[in-house]
Amino acid sequence: MSSLRLVVGLGNPGAEYENTRHNVGFMTLDRLAQGVAEWKREQAWQAQIARVDGVVLCKPETFMNLSGRALLAVARFYQIPTEGILVVLDEMALPLGRLRLRVGGSAAGHNGMKSIIETLGTQEVARLRLGIGGAAPGEAVGHVLGRFRKDERPALEEMLARSEDAIRMVQREGLQVAMNAFN
Repeated sequence: MSSLRLVVGLGNPGAEYENTRHNVGFMTLDRLAQGVAEWKREQAWQAQIARVDGVVLCKPETFMNLSGRALLAVARFYQIPTEGILVVLDEMALPLGRLRLRVGGSAAGHNGMKSIIETLGTQEVARLRLGIGGAAPGEAVGHVLGRFRKDERPALEEMLARSEDAIRMVQREGLQVAMNAFN
């Protein structure tokens, strides 16, 4: 039985960031909620919240660098321990389309994950990293804030579908089973 109770998708709010590489966490949660749940803005938590199959979905509206603030507020309200949280985020170190599920580790330069680790006071947070491909030296910001090219969209769609499947497997069968299936 899984202990998954909160899935936090990382991204930046606002139309100018929609469909950017940095927002694949938001995109994944939107797929999970599509047709089964409505997003509700919770100003006190600085987040959008939806509930799907007993799991709280959270899209922080704090911008990436302060993602931990919204995550902590939601986790405290619902009394969810760190072991019940899964963070979905973009990862430049992985090729486009590759998934990596794991517990623990550093932020690896990702400011949203850094905020979460600092806020929770632990690196032992489960995460689903979604490969967005690397950038040329000095072009990281433009890369993560850029949109996917037309020729990359099939790989993006496949990755989003697989990430949705991975989260559902974590929920049904636990993190270890999902790690074995998707890594």
